[in-house]
Amino acid sequence: MSRNISPDGTSGNFSSGENLSYWLDTVPPLETSTLSQDMETDVLVIGGGIAGITTAYLLAKAGRIVMLVEDGLIGSGETGRTTAHLTCALDDHYQHIEKAFGEEGSKLAAQSHQSAIDRIEEIVRAEHIACNFERLNGYLFLFPGEKKQYLVDELEAVKRSGIMAQWLDEIPGMPAAAGPCIAYPMQAQFHIMRYLHELAHVVLNLGGKIFTKTRASEIDKNGAKCNEFTVRAQHIVVATNSPVNDLVTMHTKQFPYRTYVVAAKIPKGSLPHSLWWDTGDQDSKWITAPYHYVRTQSFSNEHDLLIVGGEDHKTGRADEENIPEESRYQALVNWMKVYFPQAGEVVYNWSGQVMEPIDYMGFIGRNPGNENIYIITGDSGNGITNGTLGGMIISDLIQGTENPWAGLYSPKRKPLKEFGTYLSEVMNMAAQYGDYFTDADIKSLDELEPGNGAILGKGMKRLAVYKNENGQVQACSAVCPHLGCVVQWNADEKSFDCPCHGSRFTKEGEVINGPAISPLKKVEINAGHNYQ
Repeated sequence: MSRNISPDGTSGNFSSGENLSYWLDTVPPLETSTLSQDMETDVLVIGGGIAGITTAYLLAKAGRIVMLVEDGLIGSGETGRTTAHLTCALDDHYQHIEKAFGEEGSKLAAQSHQSAIDRIEEIVRAEHIACNFERLNGYLFLFPGEKKQYLVDELEAVKRSGIMAQWLDEIPGMPAAAGPCIAYPMQAQFHIMRYLHELAHVVLNLGGKIFTKTRASEIDKNGAKCNEFTVRAQHIVVATNSPVNDLVTMHTKQFPYRTYVVAAKIPKGSLPHSLWWDTGDQDSKWITAPYHYVRTQSFSNEHDLLIVGGEDHKTGRADEENIPEESRYQALVNWMKVYFPQAGEVVYNWSGQVMEPIDYMGFIGRNPGNENIYIITGDSGNGITNGTLGGMIISDLIQGTENPWAGLYSPKRKPLKEFGTYLSEVMNMAAQYGDYFTDADIKSLDELEPGNGAILGKGMKRLAVYKNENGQVQACSAVCPHLGCVVQWNADEKSFDCPCHGSRFTKEGEVINGPAISPLKKVEINAGHNYQ
């Protein structure tokens, strides 16, 4: 089953999708006042997810004057749709990271994510945050058909990076999955929304200001327009998953992917609290190797939750595998039943968006061409540690403190080692503009069922249309206002998604995710509108 938004019925304020995650469903939304006047601050943070709140906390703790704006509510973006694995066993695997950045770069990557986990634990203890934080083991095992040598090579690279890991001939907690694994001790997990909300309260108690339902635009070195009011700042931090301050540069270095999650009841205590990941499909057409990731979570007196994620694809391009977005959940359930036969009723399903940098490392630091605008992006599936790490690096840069990882994550770097893949992705991105010349989803509104959306039109004439349950139709231009791609209908989250750079819009055309900062243009349409 899915749990749909929202308490106020406003998609985009409470969550970035129709389906509620377990985290969002079990913690009341955190809303503060909305900005209603011009202001001035030392540091302006844009984005109320893990990266923005962590940055605001660390700077406020250091005595800086901080203001944070969030266009929805706290954690209503991708942070609220994570599965909250806290791990240094990075999704892109150390054998690949080492090839791109060398052994020293691999060591820095491992150290940085280990330090992010440690910092979260320190904050939990120092601020007395009740968020179910716990240390546990993580296990990496083989994707079906993958050769054992891949896991051997990964363990060798992991050990060279400085991570304490070991080979096990069996996978703890997974008797249905025969074969070896790499065991990573001292990983962690927590309840992300409890952590985020309590950390936001600490920011307020430290004198920081937080404004929700406050959209930033016209971002430059002097500050930003926020709900049409002027905010002047010495430092501007853009922590919006995909940067909304930059039109082109960063969006050719990373690419948006959708990922899916189901959460099923299991008997209390039937599985150890652990993290599990398979090595992923190395033969996938996507630049990433789509993989499965699993954890448990306390749920009730009788049950725990088994939270299973995966079935990733490029945003707006699920049709290229002939598996619609809404069918990805059943694929996850099928996989789960094989490897975790004790799994019972599915009580949650949701999806999220991750940004995949072309060379595996996130982009954290000064925005190219700007000395006082900073970005945190490119989570590559490790969003919670990447966001925390982002706050650590940015707070150091603003305070003039040397940070050992700043060079590795610099947004100015060029992905030379992965140029072939980079060129392929850019060409694929460019190919999406060909959607203007292919058949639209429908040619007449009569084809559209109530409760659904579609792309209506022919050739250069494209409309994003949605028909509500009463049969009323809303229409917008299907052209993404960021760089002009044709958006695609996502029947799972009831959104229009851009296949080029990952901008997402509600069924009404309002912005959910950047890099777009303006809505789809409204269009008047009559009931008989068609392109027959």
